[in-house]
Amino acid sequence: MTLSEIQQRIRNAKALEFGDIFNKSIELFKKSWLYGFLYQLFVIIIMLPFLIVLYVPLLMSMLAQAENGDIDPNTFSGLFAGFTAFYLVLFFIGILAASVIQLALHAGFYRIIKSIDEGKDVKASDLFYFLKGKYFGSVTLLMVATFLVSLAFALLCYIPLIYAFIPISFFTIVYAFNPEMSIGDIVKVSFNLGTKKWLLSFGLMVVAYLLVVLLIIVTCGIGSLFLSPFMYLPLYFIYKEVVGFEDQDEVDSIGKSETF
Repeated sequence: MTLSEIQQRIRNAKALEFGDIFNKSIELFKKSWLYGFLYQLFVIIIMLPFLIVLYVPLLMSMLAQAENGDIDPNTFSGLFAGFTAFYLVLFFIGILAASVIQLALHAGFYRIIKSIDEGKDVKASDLFYFLKGKYFGSVTLLMVATFLVSLAFALLCYIPLIYAFIPISFFTIVYAFNPEMSIGDIVKVSFNLGTKKWLLSFGLMVVAYLLVVLLIIVTCGIGSLFLSPFMYLPLYFIYKEVVGFEDQDEVDSIGKSETF
């Protein structure tokens, strides 16, 4: 599907119903929760080493001071001052790599929920689809673009970031189903789609977030691993209803030809 075709579909998009999208998201979640859990689990495993490196020395230092009964308020600054520049560079490179892997897993998760939505068989290894060598460069560029766009809007006193949050949220899903598209075009399509369906997307994400938070509280935090991916599903259905997929278009065309 070309850029012009996608943009035309966005311009001509029909009105979508909040309740319909939300109900479809709930039904799809019932079928895909296991893969959402695996996605969350893999992300935690990836980020855990960096959290340990960053927080364990700080925690040990604070515990040692607590045992001596002498709490130094400058613990944070003193500890970070002890980190060498080389250590910090390696740490941030590691965070960059982890962020790239997380984005790739996120895109893979969108492909999985599409397959589940279409009644196709899926396997856990599909989460790693975009960790293949041919996608690593584009995933890295997309992560950098996400950071730069977010930073640019954040520098505008944060208020514009509220608007940009919705288009930015579409970056990964647009990439997941159009990996051959340039990063610039992905950003353009995401902003076109996010702007066109901003209010609906914002409302769905807020309601989904509040529902997930409530259920996480009820489950004493355990449910976060299972419930958090639910927030991605409304965006999937908005993309599906507005842009659609090439393989579905081919099926529809065949159906029309046979009917004729």
